[in-house]
This record gives sequence, structure tokens and C-alpha cells, in this order.
Amino acid sequence: MFTGIVEEVGTIAAVEPMGNGVQFTLRASLVLDGIGLGDSISIDGACQTVTAIHPDGFSVQAIATTLGRTTFGDYQPGRRVNLERALAFGARLGGHLVAGHVDGVGRVLRIQPREELTLIDFSLPEEVVGVTVLHGSITLNGISLTVNDLPAPGVCQVSIIPFTWDHTSIGDLREGDGVNVEGDMIGKFVRNLLGAPVRAGGEGGAATEHVLRAWGYR
Repeated sequence: MFTGIVEEVGTIAAVEPMGNGVQFTLRASLVLDGIGLGDSISIDGACQTVTAIHPDGFSVQAIATTLGRTTFGDYQPGRRVNLERALAFGARLGGHLVAGHVDGVGRVLRIQPREELTLIDFSLPEEVVGVTVLHGSITLNGISLTVNDLPAPGVCQVSIIPFTWDHTSIGDLREGDGVNVEGDMIGKFVRNLLGAPVRAGGEGGAATEHVLRAWGYR
């Protein structure tokens, strides 16, 4: 479990094909503190297992499923990535509950610099549309962000303050880039409880008739 509060921006040092997957070696420093083999770490929002520790970084192995659901397939040496160690019980939850299970890849549609902030519009994977609400939480490349606006169907806008811009890799994004998106975890559970799966086309479904009866609304 993570919070979406990026601890460090690391760098992809090496990319090595391994069967249907890839081994990534990353350069990092802060997140090495207290980390051990088998520990979970978030890389651009995707939970990965530490398979090797080096003096200046660590390695993980991304399987084919991960490559297909994230932007990992595009990663090359030199790319900067957002890193976060798993949440420790008793620690402050500064962002929101993030599982590190990327729902899908969105696409940056527009970047609008403003005097005190930067607005980023991006497309939402279909799995996330139904659990994304105005002023709710969403995870973009491992960063816990607040939904600033929903300017069009299937489109989300977030507002990036200077601190986030300077202390994450979000400033590296360009229009057209893919981004890892994880929808709000609580919203997913509520949607499932109410029997309201995402419909084709990205629209959230209505609660089924039997659920409405069970809860006394019919």
C-alpha cells in the first residue's frame, strides 16, 4: 500500500529483456534506506518487487502483464521515474490510499502553464471513468492528485503546484505522452458493492434493480 507522495525521483539505469518481461535497474538513494529484497516499491505508480539491491540503486522485474497495463514498455535508460516505498503502519497518510495497481494508461492531452500552477488534461482509461469525481483523488504516475475538473467525457484535469512540479517527474511530461493511472480505491469498492460496473464507452452504469431493492430504494 502506498500514499502517492513521491519520495524520490530515480533514473532508469539499465533495461534488460528477460523472457516475456524486463528487468529494470534504477539509480536511487533515499528509497534505499531500510529497503530489503522482496520489498514492494512504487515505480511511476506501479507496485514492483525489489529483486536486487546495489550500492547506488536496485532492480525489479516487470512481467508481461505489467508491461501491457503500464507505460513500462517505453522505458529506456535515462528516464526519470517517481519512487515511493511501501507505507509503514502508523505513518501519516499524506496523500490517499494507493494500491500500486495501475488500471490503465491515459494520454496527456493538454498542458497549460499558469502563473502559480500548471493544469494538465489527460484521458482516462475506461476502468477509471466511473470512479473519478470532481475534487476526488486520482493517481498519475504514482502521484496522489486531486481532480481539478472533468472538462469532457473521459477527460480529467489536475492542477500541479510548483513543489510537485519540482519534486516529481511530472515536469518531464509532454502532450501525447502516456501516463499510468490508478483510480480511487474507495470508489472502486463502492461501485462494485452497488453492482455498477463500467459500461462500454466509459460511462458508469446505474445500480442494478436487485441492489436498489435490497437497500430499500424500491
